[in-house]
Amino acid sequence: MQKKLWGRVKEEEEEVMDAEEPGGRVNAADEEEVTGATEELGGSARGTLAEEEEPAEAEGPREGTLPQKKVVPGIIYLGHIPPRFRPRHVRTLLGAYGEVGRVFLQPEKRFVRQRKKNVAGTRAKNYTEGWVEFRDKRVAKLVASSLHNTPMGTRKRSRFHADLWNIKYLHRFRWPHLSEHLAWECQAQAQRLRAEIAQAKRETGFYLRSVEKAQRPAPTPGSGPSPASAWGYCQRPTEPEIQQHRGPTPIPALLHSIFGTKDE
Repeated sequence: MQKKLWGRVKEEEEEVMDAEEPGGRVNAADEEEVTGATEELGGSARGTLAEEEEPAEAEGPREGTLPQKKVVPGIIYLGHIPPRFRPRHVRTLLGAYGEVGRVFLQPEKRFVRQRKKNVAGTRAKNYTEGWVEFRDKRVAKLVASSLHNTPMGTRKRSRFHADLWNIKYLHRFRWPHLSEHLAWECQAQAQRLRAEIAQAKRETGFYLRSVEKAQRPAPTPGSGPSPASAWGYCQRPTEPEIQQHRGPTPIPALLHSIFGTKDE
């Protein structure tokens, strides 16, 4: 707009120069028209600059305003997971209260699933507990306090209407803590399994040794071990046993050894 006005002023000046009288005078009407155009240009330029400066002032930070707080995510714990309850149900039911991030549901143990398969013939995968992350921890606290011990399904025809929410907000708990906790549980379970296997091996070895010892033939009275060896220690022999082992000593030799004389 400013360029158009300047172009208009130049055109009018050229017209005034062409319309000059001999002697270098300019018509009064033309001079007033040029002056009015120049003033209009100056006013319009000042208005344009003022309009351009106003948005800049509006975009800048206002004085006295506090910076926005950083949004910290929060995690809630689900203590009860009904059968056929999946992560998509968690997002559908809890997503109505706030933005839901990551969801993790702990599946059942393998032996539990195998037992259900053998008894009931079902292969459905169920979960025992879960963790849900909200983008804002304030929303997580509100959800935990308002939905605890309330029906999961909002409608009576819902599959989970008879189940209740069991929710707890985990203070100062982050998602990496959950990963570390799950890794520690896996290591503890593996260590417990190794200990049980070692105990089972010891019990099996003891049982096999006992069976083998019971199947051995009973020893005869003459060929059995001595009582001393049976007890595991050696008893010091008594004086009669020592004399019996040496044999009878002749009396003359005994008298000679005592008195130094020989019996005639």
